Amino acid sequence: MVNNLVLYLIIINLISLFVMGLDKYRAKHGMWRIRERTLFLLAIVGGSVGSILGMYFFRHKTKHVKFVFGFWFIFLIQCVLYYFYSKGTF
Repeated sequence: MVNNLVLYLIIINLISLFVMGLDKYRAKHGMWRIRERTLFLLAIVGGSVGSILGMYFFRHKTKHVKFVFGFWFIFLIQCVLYYFYSKGTF
């Protein structure tokens, strides 16, 4: 069960990182953009680390307070949930 969770988290975080880079590329080239809702959804479903890394690596959305604090808040909530999950509370 844990191996499946780890594999899922690796994949969703890679996807989140890729999507942040893709959105930055599209922003620089005046192309169709990825919805902010989609970026947050990827973070919520487990891709918060990839979203945070992508935000700083690509320097994308770093001036938007809702992204900077939002992604970190989502990450914090996920850490708390993982803590309780690992203790067998869930």
